[in-house]
Amino acid sequence: MSHRRPPLELAAARGARRSSFRIAVRMARRDIARHRGRSFLIVLLIMLPVAGMTAAGTLYQSSLRTPQEIVRYELGNTQARFVALPTPNGDSIQDPMNDAYVLSSTGELDGDFVPTDPKDLLPSGYGVLPLRQLQLTTSVGEAMVPLNGVQVDALHEAFEGKFALLDGRAPANGEEVLASRGLLERFDVELGEQFTTSAGTFVPVGTIRDSDASDNNSTLYLQSGQVPAGVAPGPASAQAVSYYVTGPEPVTWQQVREANSKGVGVLSRSVVLDPPPPGELTVPGAMPAGVPSQTVATYATFAVVGALALLEVGLLAGAAFAVGAKHQVRELALLAASGAEAPTIRSVVTASGLWLGGLAVTAGAAAGIAVAAGVVWRVRFIGSARLAGVHPDPLLTSIAMLMGLAACILAALAPANLVARQALRGALKSGRAPAAGGRRSTIVGAAVLLVATGLLAAGWALGSSAKDPDQRAQQAAAVSAMLAGGAVLAVVALVLLTGWLTAALTSRTRAMPLALRMAARDSARNRSRTVPAVAAVLAAATLASAALVLSSSQLAGQRLSHSWSALENQAYLPLSLARPPLADGTAAPAVTVDPQRLSAAVSGALDSVSWTRAVTTPAPVENCGFGEGAGPAGPVSTETSNCLLYALARPSGQECPVTPQRRVVDPDDWRCRGSMASEQASDRSILVGGADDIRAMFGRDAGADTIAALDAGAMVVTNPAFVRDGKTELQGLDVRTQQPSPSDGSIVHEAVTSTVLEAVILEPVVAVPYYGIVSPATAGRLGLAPEAAGLAIQLSRSPSAAEVDAVTGAVAGVVGQSGLGFWAEPGIPKDQAWMGWLIVAISALITFSAAGITTGLALADARTDHATLAGVGAAPRLRKALAASQALFTSGLGAVLGAVAGTVPAVLIVASTEMRASLEVPWLPLAAMVVAVPLTGSALAWAFTRSALPMTRRALGG
Repeated sequence: MSHRRPPLELAAARGARRSSFRIAVRMARRDIARHRGRSFLIVLLIMLPVAGMTAAGTLYQSSLRTPQEIVRYELGNTQARFVALPTPNGDSIQDPMNDAYVLSSTGELDGDFVPTDPKDLLPSGYGVLPLRQLQLTTSVGEAMVPLNGVQVDALHEAFEGKFALLDGRAPANGEEVLASRGLLERFDVELGEQFTTSAGTFVPVGTIRDSDASDNNSTLYLQSGQVPAGVAPGPASAQAVSYYVTGPEPVTWQQVREANSKGVGVLSRSVVLDPPPPGELTVPGAMPAGVPSQTVATYATFAVVGALALLEVGLLAGAAFAVGAKHQVRELALLAASGAEAPTIRSVVTASGLWLGGLAVTAGAAAGIAVAAGVVWRVRFIGSARLAGVHPDPLLTSIAMLMGLAACILAALAPANLVARQALRGALKSGRAPAAGGRRSTIVGAAVLLVATGLLAAGWALGSSAKDPDQRAQQAAAVSAMLAGGAVLAVVALVLLTGWLTAALTSRTRAMPLALRMAARDSARNRSRTVPAVAAVLAAATLASAALVLSSSQLAGQRLSHSWSALENQAYLPLSLARPPLADGTAAPAVTVDPQRLSAAVSGALDSVSWTRAVTTPAPVENCGFGEGAGPAGPVSTETSNCLLYALARPSGQECPVTPQRRVVDPDDWRCRGSMASEQASDRSILVGGADDIRAMFGRDAGADTIAALDAGAMVVTNPAFVRDGKTELQGLDVRTQQPSPSDGSIVHEAVTSTVLEAVILEPVVAVPYYGIVSPATAGRLGLAPEAAGLAIQLSRSPSAAEVDAVTGAVAGVVGQSGLGFWAEPGIPKDQAWMGWLIVAISALITFSAAGITTGLALADARTDHATLAGVGAAPRLRKALAASQALFTSGLGAVLGAVAGTVPAVLIVASTEMRASLEVPWLPLAAMVVAVPLTGSALAWAFTRSALPMTRRALGG
């Protein structure tokens, strides 16, 4: 009788997966402990970008005040603040969190709308604490310099949280005051010393901090009885006084809306802490708010740079994991021989990624928050109001941690798969993983490259399809996502194709020297070493080249958008200064300054004066108001007043096209560029003079034909947008009138006179704010009443702060008034150049670091090969040359591919946004990076390859 045996059970035992995973985790932990240097390197590579992203997110959120911080820093313990709101009509609504910002409005100007004084709208039954901004001056040597004055009872208990006493004590009499730390440091004043200002002489007895301002500001805090009646209010006198109200009842949103309808803004404690629903924040017919293009471009830049940074560190970590996996081959092969399955062997390596990645992202998030908290503490400690408090961003921190952990696990996955697939016999015999065929990775790489190309093309097509800038701004987020995704996939595709490229290049190295030939063939044979090294340099070069293009384009955009007030290092001082009204309220005659005396004073105070020249213009606007007999119905000019402002009219069809949200349709349009393209007319917009004035104010010489036309009665015009068929229209505008422009809806003055003149075009060297120039004879013929309006001063260099104080004092001695500032046009900010080169240096450092790390890892992996070469009699020079050639090959290939992979997406991003007019590719820094990185890596490999024979342990079974 035969017994039937049960069938063989081949299914995995219950709990086998968990058991094998525990074994893998244990082995990974032991391997990490044995190779602490390599493990620390991987942790550091992942931790740094996570810390950087976490710190950046925390600092950004810390710059945004919470509702609780708004009421504490701006209101203290008061219920609300009432202040004048700049609004064109009574249908506007303010931002609930900002009483100086109109959130929703039709934008239509209501000529009958008269704003109400905030004092007249204060609710009854509340205590009132006024705060008034003042313009004060004090003497520093011969100069009268401005400082801030605030009339407020700063130590009132209702202002607790807004104002805080730092040092000293509260004032005890009418002579004692409080001051900011910045005022004491600037003027070298100690507590208890007398300090003389235009409001009187006071004794600071305490320093105070305004939570809504910086301690570095020069501010003197006065009380109501300490301010003389003649002290001038601060700038924008309508907003110079604000009223804080105290009481038990909150100020409601309905009260805020009623105040807005009368031109008054209200910051209410209850509204800030409990804001109204979105439906109550818009008015019918209001212009929709668009997304700022610069904001979108900035987010797009950070998205691309952040994604490439994580990809870079992932590939660098991958190179480290690849070297570590090779050293684990024999150990893992023995594990396989004892019956372990491929998933178990694979999980040993990936478990290392899990261990190291978890440690790295945790440490990175903690370090990022700690660094941000330290920055916030330091900023608040020195008295700056830029950062309100430590506000960690949980969402961004979680995303950064997940991305870092994923990068680390993915970095370990590739070498884990390679080790798991190797043959057991080959592993036990040589301890080295055989080179992968690479056919599958080549096919996948080609497919990913096609997808990346499609994403880049789709993103560019979408960004270029919309001709309307408003629509383009709405699509910017989708465009940026496509281009960022395409950039990352392009790098992944090139990494997958690196093996195929290496093999293809190897077949064309027969004519090269021996060391280069050996390096190329070794790279093709040991792809598990070559691919991670090339990939790491590729990712670093991609990040660096993308950062170079994006930063260069942003700096170029800032140069193009710079608003020129005059030629570089040129200053302007008025020769006619208004005086306060007389006691009876009538206008006092203006103070007229002798230009020669003023020129001598400036030249005596500054040794950098190249020349000075009196500037002649039509009669300036003066004594023009809306009082009795001076309204639009009255005469535009009298013996004592002038309300006529001269400007050039744009011919029909030559207006700069703009969108409903006031975006320029095409920044390259000739109608939107040049002098006075976007500036408003001023008293200095029309000049009167000749050839010397053109040279001085426009920065270039006029030809004989231009001078002849000027003398014949023509006008030299700075911008062709104001000329048609050789003629231009000079208009006189009544500044008392306001009406919407028929071309773009903006508010303009009504033209009451018009004269057509012959015109010749002479564009200045930069877009200075002048329409052009007419001869004195033409100005007299047109009744422009020309007069010397100011003194132009050309300096040979930018003045220092001490020189500005010196010339301010000298000017005050001539004009007999203090407070007339001296400011020279600085030109394009000088820090842009060094900022660009700083980005170049940082980008190069990132790429050099990647090249150095991968070169060191590759040399460590190739020690056995160098020992073999030494064993067969190779000279030390050949081994050093081989190491240098290997680094040159991998770094050169990675740098070239990375430069292409970073430049193309960055160019597409710029070309698909409003930055397209400022697209700039820094070819020289890019070329320097492509050349310098491989040469530096090669030099490092040559220097760190030992001439002595490396000692190696004999491999079993060899």
